[in-house]
Amino acid sequence: MRRRRRIKPQDAELDITSFMNLMIVLVPVLLLSLVFSQVRILNLQLPIGARDSSQEDSETKILELVINKQSLALNYPAGVLLKQFEHNEQGYDFSALSTYLQDLKLTFQQQNIDKNDIVILLAADVDYQTLVTAMDTVRSFEAVVAANLVDAELFPLISLGDAPEGLSNETSADISVKHSTNSESEG
Repeated sequence: MRRRRRIKPQDAELDITSFMNLMIVLVPVLLLSLVFSQVRILNLQLPIGARDSSQEDSETKILELVINKQSLALNYPAGVLLKQFEHNEQGYDFSALSTYLQDLKLTFQQQNIDKNDIVILLAADVDYQTLVTAMDTVRSFEAVVAANLVDAELFPLISLGDAPEGLSNETSADISVKHSTNSESEG
């Protein structure tokens, strides 16, 4: 009988040096190309009406932006319509709003009025993206200064609130007319 010789299997050595070199190069490259999410936080202020009245001795005029499904209405002082921007097929005209706010800010500066706060009043049926776009529009605008594009400040102190009831059925002009007639009848 023939004896079978068992061949002892040799332990195979894995050469992972080239793989380790690949990982040493690949990991930093992937980390450098990774885009981390950028979270922006806007500080919101309490509306002036919600503050303690003893803190404010003099009555300040409030700049309001009332947003509903039909239009954007800019009021100054509160309840008195300055300008209304109608909603059309393309949506709200935020560029016209920004231009008007830039002119208003310039007017405030010329009259030595230090105004940097605004109250945004929303109807219940206004979507979130409209709110975010409105906040970006009233906060700042892009301006060219010394051949560089910078964000110029408009009204960075933003307060949020609910639009007056019944605003969806009436226009802001109707409400401001009612407000002014009520003020005249009381006085």
